[in-house]
Amino acid sequence: MTASAGGAAGHRTPGGPVIGRLGPPFPGVRQIAMLRGGGLGDLLYAMPAAESLASAYPNAEITLLGTPMHLALLGARPSPFHRIEVLPPWPGVRAGAADPAAVADFFDRMVACRFDLTVQVHGGGRNSNPFLLTLGAAHTVGAATEDAVPLERTLPFVYYQHEVLRALEVVALAGAPPIQLEPGLRLTEEELTLHRRRGQRATDSTPKVLVHPGATDPRRRWPWESFAALAVQLVKEGAEVVLIGDQSDIELAGQILYRARSAGATTGLSDLTGQTSLADLIPLLLQASVVVANDSGPRHLAAAVGIPTVGIYWCGNLVNSGPLSRNHHRVQISWTTHCSVCRQDVTKVGAQRCEHDDSRVSSVELDAVLADARALLSIPPSRLAA
Repeated sequence: MTASAGGAAGHRTPGGPVIGRLGPPFPGVRQIAMLRGGGLGDLLYAMPAAESLASAYPNAEITLLGTPMHLALLGARPSPFHRIEVLPPWPGVRAGAADPAAVADFFDRMVACRFDLTVQVHGGGRNSNPFLLTLGAAHTVGAATEDAVPLERTLPFVYYQHEVLRALEVVALAGAPPIQLEPGLRLTEEELTLHRRRGQRATDSTPKVLVHPGATDPRRRWPWESFAALAVQLVKEGAEVVLIGDQSDIELAGQILYRARSAGATTGLSDLTGQTSLADLIPLLLQASVVVANDSGPRHLAAAVGIPTVGIYWCGNLVNSGPLSRNHHRVQISWTTHCSVCRQDVTKVGAQRCEHDDSRVSSVELDAVLADARALLSIPPSRLAA
């Protein structure tokens, strides 16, 4: 489910390789806060860094400053965090209507925690570094753009860097070398049982392929027509295909379902879009043979619980958030560099975003995605079990 840091590139220390440079540990650290807002994938990118902090500071308690989604995912499961505090709405940190009373209450409570170390793994620091400094910790580490307030130990923020490696480079500043590279989620006992059962599944049993056609950014979405054709072919080849997603994906899934059933996939195809909570999603993922998805939270979550994935990525997103290994995870990449409508270069960092939401991954070929799914389905479940 997780990968050893033994193959990492970087500076070698007596304990192994390091991402970036390893700073000296801070003395007397008993309370640590890690700032990481955003979505599901954003949290999972930070998990290896959190595990590294827990290993480097075994006597410290680590608090995650995160979102309601993060609390829903981690609140009832083992993790490197001792508690999770939900961030108030704050520009550039957490979206939402301003609530001065909630902000004041949050800072009062967090300052009272007397954090020894606060860790910023929430972007380039223009908004997150001032937020972090308000907590009044003795020591601070994080990334910063040239126009951001620096912290005590600061890593230059360069956009095109894998988010997992960026977070690991940040915590290395605090003396925490990596103990894993790929995001992993600690499973509950019930989830571990499901995972073991998956590994014991007979090779000739009906494979279950979960398909997530959504993505928060529409530019990351493979065309729904392609997903429909994928579902039709997988059903013809004997797989059970299940569409998944949240409420925002219902219309998209309906289009896929109608097209696929019109093309003959009347059995072996079902739709659970909008019907599962985050708590329900993990048991569902643990029963899957393969997950096929865009660059999205469910793909990242599937990978984090040890399920093989086929991901459809725009090249720039692959640099920042793609899977690092290829035994369990395959990617199909769109090398689109210009908007298909206005021809603006979409690879330039800092350029004003054009107004068009046309897919950047529509060039990914159906046959290539099918080939990856077939390759992963051909591997016996016992070889992929954690």
